[in-house]
Parts: sequence; structure tokens; C-alpha cells
Amino acid sequence: MQRRHLIAAAFAAPAFARAQGFDRPLRIIVPNAPGGTSDILARLVAGPLGQRLGQAVIVENRAGAGGNIGADYVAKSAPDGTTLLLLDVSVLATNPFLFSRLPFDVEKYLATVTMLVYAPYILAAANRLPVQDAAGLVAHAKANPGALNVANSGTGTLSHLVAVALGAAWGTEMTHVPYRGGAPALLAVASGEADLTMAGATQSMPYVTGGQMRGIAVSGPRRLPTLPALPTFAELGWPQADAGTWQGVLVQGNTPPALVARLEEALRAAMQEPVVRQRVAELGAELRTDGAAAFRDKLRADTASLGQVIRTHDIRLDQ
Repeated sequence: MQRRHLIAAAFAAPAFARAQGFDRPLRIIVPNAPGGTSDILARLVAGPLGQRLGQAVIVENRAGAGGNIGADYVAKSAPDGTTLLLLDVSVLATNPFLFSRLPFDVEKYLATVTMLVYAPYILAAANRLPVQDAAGLVAHAKANPGALNVANSGTGTLSHLVAVALGAAWGTEMTHVPYRGGAPALLAVASGEADLTMAGATQSMPYVTGGQMRGIAVSGPRRLPTLPALPTFAELGWPQADAGTWQGVLVQGNTPPALVARLEEALRAAMQEPVVRQRVAELGAELRTDGAAAFRDKLRADTASLGQVIRTHDIRLDQ
């Protein structure tokens, strides 16, 4: 298993840290490879978080098993608030349905701290594909069932599940091709190797604005200011209109509530830093620091809705 470590910030304030319950460096565990949305966000927030907690903050990638390796590591860590899990909520919502057995119980062994950002998905097509807009894409998909290759960031990921739901809603089928993460899936479409992809705006917007692929539609509550011509899924009457990359932070489930609250406060403040806000906006995302309760509600809602998609289409990872 490949790991990458980054000391994002170090501050000499041990007395302050001990007073707040953090008497050693913190680690942000990202359960996937470097370069994805979670990794980008972890490295962006690590410095400001360290400033507020008076400790070094280290970003560590522990990829594998659909995010289960990193999540399990945090679930079995010391309940002292110093080991954080930063990931897309969909990983925790879908894995109970994709794997016959998990090494941990999400509700019991992981405690929500706060969401950080939401970035909608952009459905984009290869420039060589003979479609210009959503209507043209649907017509082409129906006229050529199974012919369209949809690159996703891995079987069972949200980019896969949303595309499956769209194909069903359009009354046709598409061929789903898993890649080892969102970055190679985007490269496959940019190079013309694949026809379509669904990816978070944090990763895909540069490809669309740069003309390397054609934007078709966007999820989320509104059109993107940088891509105002792209209609939303809701405008088109498509399913999974709220889909996107919902990034959040969790800790070991038995972490004292006071430490969880301290982390929530520090993360909320860190995300308000002007440099962080600007970078988040540039990546096409929105701040969503609503706290532990809102995060827990979102996780439970996604578990119900995405579980239904997985069961309906009999998708599994460990058959």
C-alpha cells in the first residue's frame, strides 16, 4: 500500500494544544490516492487547521478496498481526536451495500465532525462524440444502446451509480468502464478513449473550461457561474439531482463530544480563511460547514437513496 505524507503546518504552542486536548500532531487520513478531491481538500485545509489547534497536521493517503482501508484505520484509532478521516460521504453511504462484510460499523465506530464542501458533478462528453447538448446525448444513447463508454472512478463509486441511474431514466444502457480514480477517468475522456464521464467540478471543470471535453449538464441546486450554459439535472428532470462530491471529516466513534466540537469549530474557522474560500470557489465547490448533526443526517439520507440504486441494479464489489 502506497502512502504519502505531508507535514502541512507545525506550530510551537504545546500549552495551548494540551488545554484543548490535542497534545500531539494530528493526521488527516485520505482513503484514496493523491490528486483526488479529498486529497486536494485535505492539503488545502491542513495548514489553517494546524494554526487553530497549535499542532502539526499531516496528510496521509491510505488507499484501497473502495476506501475501506483508510476508514477502518480511523475507526480503530485512538479516540482522542487526532486521527481524522476526510472523504466523500458517498464512500461511507455505499460500501455497506457493495461489500458483504465491512471491518467496521459506520454508525458505531465513526463520528461525524462536519461537512466541508459540496461540489456538483459535471456530466461531460469527449469532443469526438457527435452530441452538443443534453437532448442530443439522450437521443444518441437511445439510438445506440450499450455503445457509449462511460468512464467512472471505480465500480460502485458515485460517478458510476449516477451514470447507471441516468441510463435507466433515459430508457437505455451504457457500458461502464472503471478507472483507478477520477483523474484517469477524466484523462480517458479528454484523450477520446472513453465517451462520457461524471466527475466532481473540483476535478472536471478545468477540462471543460479548457475545451478538452464538452460539458453536458451539472448536478446541484443551480447552474455553475463559470459554465452558465449547462443545465442542471433538475431542469432536465434527471434523477440524482443532488449528486456531487460531499466532502466531510469524521473521527473515531468514541471520541469525547468536547473534542469533536473543538474540531468542528476549528475546521469551520479554517474553511473561512480567504485563501481557502478562494480556492474552493475556483474549484467549483461551495462551503458546507453545517456541523456534526447535519453531516450525520446527510450520511443517513445518502445511505438510503444510494443503497436503493445499488440493490436495484445488483451492483457488488466482492462477488
